[in-house]
Amino acid sequence: MTKTIGIVLFPDFEDLDAIGPKEVFGMFAMSSNGEWQVVTVSQDGEPVRSFLGTTIGADHSFGDCPQLDVLLVPGGLGTRTEVDNEAIIGFVRKQGGAADWVTSVCTGAFLLHRAGFLEGKRATTHWGAVELLRQEGNVTVVDDERWVRDGNVITAAGVSAGIDMALYLVAELTSGDTAKRVQQMMEYYPKPPDFAQAGEETPV
Repeated sequence: MTKTIGIVLFPDFEDLDAIGPKEVFGMFAMSSNGEWQVVTVSQDGEPVRSFLGTTIGADHSFGDCPQLDVLLVPGGLGTRTEVDNEAIIGFVRKQGGAADWVTSVCTGAFLLHRAGFLEGKRATTHWGAVELLRQEGNVTVVDDERWVRDGNVITAAGVSAGIDMALYLVAELTSGDTAKRVQQMMEYYPKPPDFAQAGEETPV
């Protein structure tokens, strides 16, 4: 039976929070011989526009979504209002309660918190929202790690950290060798530019 990784979409989600892990999970699923699939889910099953204006289609609505084995909630400006949207909080609570893994990227941690998954756990979020998450209470907020695992809950810091978290989860789901193959397929070997040399001519 095919196992399912579901990425929850909502208006004004942060693009890379969702697409970064989707790239990782998608590469993984394609090489799994049908063992895994990746789906996107929105409240009504309709396409959703991100904060940066990218429109992403949804494979399922909250109502017809199959039980997920892995749940991922991205962050973004939209989380400010979605924390009060009982439809999405209820969906996350129900799906996460039966999922093997519950994950978030960036401020998606606030939705996990509202759904009850961060109570008494260690977690992280975007650096700009760390203090706000601490104020929520009942969670030990970590501000110096790219991703934090506590039990079957994994929270990733801002935006690009979701890729790191997703690769880690692939290793947990299968093996380190599988995660390394996905990393190689993505050619994901982060090496930030030397900003001190920005603007200088490249030697010929």
